[in-house]
Amino acid sequence: MPRPVTLFTGQWADLPLEKLAPLASDMGYEGLELACWGDHFDVTAAASSKSYVKEKWELLADHGLTCFAISNHLVGQAICDNIDERHKAILSDEIWGDGSPEGVRKRAAKNMATAAKAARAFFNAKPGRKGKDDFPAVVNGFTGSSIWHSIYAFPPTTQAYYEKGFKDFAKRFLPILDAFEKNDVNFALEVHPTEIAFDIVSAQRAIEAVGGHKRFGFNFDPSHLGYQGVDYVKFIRTFGERIFHCHVKDAWWGHGDGTVGVFGGHTDFGDARRYWDFRSPGRGDVQFEDVIVALNDVGYQGPLSVEWEDIRMDRVHGGTEAAEFVRAIDFAPSRVAFDAAFDKSKQ
Repeated sequence: MPRPVTLFTGQWADLPLEKLAPLASDMGYEGLELACWGDHFDVTAAASSKSYVKEKWELLADHGLTCFAISNHLVGQAICDNIDERHKAILSDEIWGDGSPEGVRKRAAKNMATAAKAARAFFNAKPGRKGKDDFPAVVNGFTGSSIWHSIYAFPPTTQAYYEKGFKDFAKRFLPILDAFEKNDVNFALEVHPTEIAFDIVSAQRAIEAVGGHKRFGFNFDPSHLGYQGVDYVKFIRTFGERIFHCHVKDAWWGHGDGTVGVFGGHTDFGDARRYWDFRSPGRGDVQFEDVIVALNDVGYQGPLSVEWEDIRMDRVHGGTEAAEFVRAIDFAPSRVAFDAAFDKSKQ
């Protein structure tokens, strides 16, 4: 069967869920990947209130929608990051507190552990659930990184310096991953610049840092890999069993005027000088045919969740177009060898 087509609500958090849900249905989506900001999903409320999760499911069901994952990216970013004034804009007052960096990191880590409990409570209440999830419960998110700022190795950066960053990640995330294990929920890192893992090599190193913890995996998003020059199809084939969720997001690269490089030149998205930018699915350089084949090969049967970002396009037009695009490119893997019928015993 084709995979469910869902919409990540993070870029739509300016709309209350009661308005976004019918809009998403009208745009052609079967479900929502609920962001833990705006009013879309409150981790603390979901972890403590049966009526809260019941009301969320009722709102989704009223518009023919389902859900397979929640996403706690903004809080996750603060867990390992070097905290500065930018984080205040994306964090709740409760997590920001007095802005003391270590306090912010600890409150963010506590919230992420609570997200595992919230996800379990939410998916346990899913209508039609019969003792087990129809798709493993997932919390997508970021980790932040204490060593991202040193990505260019000057002043000269030693492997010992980088190793301290991975050890810091492990120290902060292993208790979180244990909370995910306790609640039978998977954590899916969106491999992304500014995170502890941003390409294939750093993703492997992150897995090793947490001792191969079975609850640590990835929310695959090719857009963050392609413009870096990372083989996003190889990523699927390398980490197939750890791909817990999949974003459909496109980007183009090599389209600037030669004045701005991969690091962005401190320009804004949509600046025509940029070497790369995000595009509506199907309008960039990601080869999604190759992505679907690889996802089939590794046995991924979860949702294809559109993370819509294209500063040049109206988002309702783009969101509608994206749902149609994903449905058109997806296909189920074959259950029979195409040349099996040549064998006369099978004719």
